[in-house]
Parts: sequence; C-alpha cells; structure tokens
Amino acid sequence: MTLFAEVRHASSAKTPLVLLHGFGAIGSGWAPVTGRLDDDQPLIVYDLPGHGSSLDAEGVGHAGVMAKAILEDLGRRGLSSLHLCGHSMGGAVASLVALKAADRVRSLTLLAPGGFGFEINHEALRRYAVAAEQGELATALAGMRAPGPVADRSGLERLAAARQAPGAVDRLLAILASFLIVRDGRTGQGTLPLRSFDGLGIPTRLLWGTADPILPDKQATTIWPNAVVTLVEGAGHMLIEEATEAVVTAIQSQL
Repeated sequence: MTLFAEVRHASSAKTPLVLLHGFGAIGSGWAPVTGRLDDDQPLIVYDLPGHGSSLDAEGVGHAGVMAKAILEDLGRRGLSSLHLCGHSMGGAVASLVALKAADRVRSLTLLAPGGFGFEINHEALRRYAVAAEQGELATALAGMRAPGPVADRSGLERLAAARQAPGAVDRLLAILASFLIVRDGRTGQGTLPLRSFDGLGIPTRLLWGTADPILPDKQATTIWPNAVVTLVEGAGHMLIEEATEAVVTAIQSQL
C-alpha cells in the first residue's frame, strides 16, 4: 500500500510545502496551520506510515525508515523542489529527508523535533498511543501540552476515528518501540546524526515550547549552526494547536 497524502493546489507555480505530523497524529491535525496559509500555496500533507490512512503503508518503523518511504513517495510524485515542515517525530523524519536530499529541500521548519536528545517522556507517549476513544485521547493530549484550552473537538473526532481501525493501536506501539532505546537503565529516544547537518545550507527554523512535557526545550541547543531558534514561552509539545501563529509565521518566512 502506498502512502496517503492530501494534496492541495497542485497546479500552483509555487514550491510545494510538505507537512509531516508527529507520533500518533494524522495529517488532518495540521488544519489550524494550513487554514492560515496563502490560498494558492501547494501542500502535500502526509499520513505517516502506520498512521491514519497510511496504516498499512510501507515504511512503518523509526524515523529513518519513514524518511526513506517519504523520499520514495516524493520521487513518485516527481518533486524536485520542496519546503519541509515536521512536528515531533515528523520533525525527525523531515530532518533525515533533508539530510538525504539536501539539493531538493528549499527550507526546513522543525517543531519540537524528535531525535535531538536522549530524554523523552515515553510514558506519556505510551498513554497517547493506547488511547482510542475521544475522552481517552483528550486526557492523553492534555498531558502533552501546557495547561490551557483543550484540543479542538473536530480534530479529536477525526483522530478517534483513525484509532478505531483494526490494528491501529498495535501499530503505534510498535512504532514507539522502534525509536526508544535503553541506556544505563534509562529509557530514551535514539538521536539523529546532528553533526552531519552542518554545511547543508538549508534555511532552517526551529520552534520549541519552554513548557514542553515530552521533549525538554534544552534539546533546542543541539541544533546546527545558522539555524533560527525560537523558544515559545509557556507552550507545551503540541505547537500546532498551542502556538499556531508562531508556527504559521515561521513557515511563511521560509516559503
């Protein structure tokens, strides 16, 4: 099965923006952001392997496996130039796509990306992975953001519907296990080869919430030179919802 992606405004002459969601999410979760972009901005919004409508697609696994699947799909679409934006696990995937295809990536925008340090709140991610009903998802998501307004109800409905698919929760648990490692008796995440990103020449912006309960904002200091780093005061991990305007501003500055 091939990857699912929602494609918008494909006839525009502008360079497409590719959006990669985080662990356990689905592509429609980008709606708060895409609704604020220019009407003629071409978009490719993926459901990552093992998620949503890509539940049975090839490429289920850690960020490296997913990056390979995304690159292959972009090749099938004939894209020779693109902008990339990824959140959390999708940020790790976007980083690896940029590393492997630097000549095709016009810009890279990362929202609290995975793989920038060992520490990760894997217990919260596991609670999120096994949540299938709207109430369970709302509770799990509350533990991933800073205190404040709850998630958009329509977004919760779409996410809950995706979790009802046979095997959806098991697939998420397998993906979670694929990027967690144990070191000195502690469980954390595998890390990206960050030194390899030096000198790519890709304009990069990094956003991170100072109250992120999943990935500590100190991991923002590991970004490569010449990247623009923005710490979003008081925001948690779910920047697409918690800091929509900051995310849109960062993306628009790259396009």
